[in-house]
This record gives sequence, structure tokens and C-alpha cells, in this order.
Amino acid sequence: MKNLLRLLVRFQGLLAFGLLEGISLYLFVTSSSYQRAAFFNSANAYTGTVLARRTEVLDYFHLGALNQQLLAENARLRQQLYPPDLGRREADSVAVPPAPGDSLRRVRYGRPAARPDTLLLAQRRLAAHDPAYPLVAARVINNSLRAVDNYFTLNVGLADGVRPGLGVLAAAGVVGRIKAATAHYATATSLLHSKTSVSAKIKRDGTFGSVRWPGDDPTQGLLDDIPRQNKLVVGDTVVTSGYNAIFPEGVFIGTVASFVKEPDKNFWTVHLRLGVDFSNLTYVYVVTSRSRPERDTVEARALPPAGKEGRR
Repeated sequence: MKNLLRLLVRFQGLLAFGLLEGISLYLFVTSSSYQRAAFFNSANAYTGTVLARRTEVLDYFHLGALNQQLLAENARLRQQLYPPDLGRREADSVAVPPAPGDSLRRVRYGRPAARPDTLLLAQRRLAAHDPAYPLVAARVINNSLRAVDNYFTLNVGLADGVRPGLGVLAAAGVVGRIKAATAHYATATSLLHSKTSVSAKIKRDGTFGSVRWPGDDPTQGLLDDIPRQNKLVVGDTVVTSGYNAIFPEGVFIGTVASFVKEPDKNFWTVHLRLGVDFSNLTYVYVVTSRSRPERDTVEARALPPAGKEGRR
């Protein structure tokens, strides 16, 4: 306490000067409306600048949480772009019995008046608008480019619903497929992998083929199985075909950069410019197909047992 009193006595002149300056400034501002308006305008401008800088600093430290929110929102919006496998099943002549509490659907000329929300197939009610490809947002925490077989690692795993075999997409197109997963991490084979092949089609005319990586340039791919009699155009868009349940139909893969008709082959040699920049891969989405287990089961039942196909 004595030290405080000594400090006040020592700087009493400076303290008195500051007090008088404050009183003078108050009287000066409140003496006229013009001075009062000018002071508050200047104070607001200064305060706004300070608050804006403080907000910028706080936003910088919250970028991680903000990115996660944006990823989740983008995932919800993107999955609306992928129609469910049942979305094209239109009830032709059989009306769908209404569920308890549903309003009756009027049927004219053997067709429903509106597209049904559910379809009755094999005595089972199936949702026609259910999103068949929910997405899980993920961050790429490791990525390789220079190997023949390239992989990348994600910060999501089994706890997030990610499992081996699921497809991985980015905003610019197809990225790869999940290879292995633990509780909180997953490793995926990149599209830049010698054994990765994606079922694809040319968007303009629907010609089907498969996309693979030639093994050298990370920006280039090859579109195989395009017959020589088909007409190709540089700039043609190549998208996923939807022939498997890993990727939804119509996801962008790349564009035709060049094509060559080789004399000893019945197919074009088509070079693609891939849509994804694998050198700058940051945020991706894991595709979780709800219809894949059932589809895999029915396709497996249709295939002959191993070793018996040759005897048929």
C-alpha cells in the first residue's frame, strides 16, 4: 500500500494532467452536436477496424472447424446430385398400395397421377427417393504420386462408416478406392495405381469403356475398350458408367485429350486429361453405397461357381 501511495505521489502531476485532458475532451465533445458526431464517427471507424482485425485472427484459429462444417454441408448437397438406383423405376400399371395414414393416389389409364415415393417390388416397399450414395467427408493426410502404385491416407475410418471397397471422390471427380481401414484412419488406392480400373462412359453418346492410369503422367489417363467404328471428339466428357455400385453414375473422370487408331487393334487408344489434380489433393468424400451389398449378393448368385464354368 505504501508503494502505491509513493507511486501516486511521484506521478501526481502526470495523473492530474491526464485527468484534466479527459475532462477537457469530454467537454469539447459534448459542447456541440457537430463535435459529438465527428467524435463518434471516428471512434466507430477505429473500433470497427480493431474488431475486424480481431475477427480475422479468431477466424484463422477456427479454420479447421469451419472446414469440417463446409465439408459436411458439401457432402449433403453432393449426394443429392447422385440419383438412387431405384430412382428410374417408374410404376407402369401397378399402383402402390398406400401406407397407413398416406393419402390415396389416383390412378388414371393404368398410371399413377404422380411419381410415387415408394414402389412395391416383389412384395417389398422400396423408397424411390432415398439417397443411395451418402457421402463421408474426409481430409487427405498423406498422398503419393511418383510410384507405380500410389496410395493416399484419410483421417476417417471404421468409426465413421468407412470400410474397404468404398469409392472416393473429390469435387473435381473420381479419386480412388478404399483399400484398408482402422477405427479412425483409412488407406485408399489412388486412380494413379496400376491395378485401378474405373467403369466409364463417354457422356455424349453413352459408349462404355474403362479408365486406367498408364503409369507415368499423373494428369493423364487411358480410356480402353472404345471400338474403332465409334466417332470420337477431342474434349469429350468421360464420366462413371454406374455399372458397379462403387461410384454413382455420371461422376466426372476427365476429358478426351487425344486418340489414335492403331493398325493392329480393334479399339481406339484414347488419352484422357484427368479432372482431379492429384498433386493438390486435400479434401475428399467417401461414397457409401446402400445398394451395394444386395447388388453384390445377386450378382454373385448369378455367376457360376469357380472351376465349374468350363464344364458348362
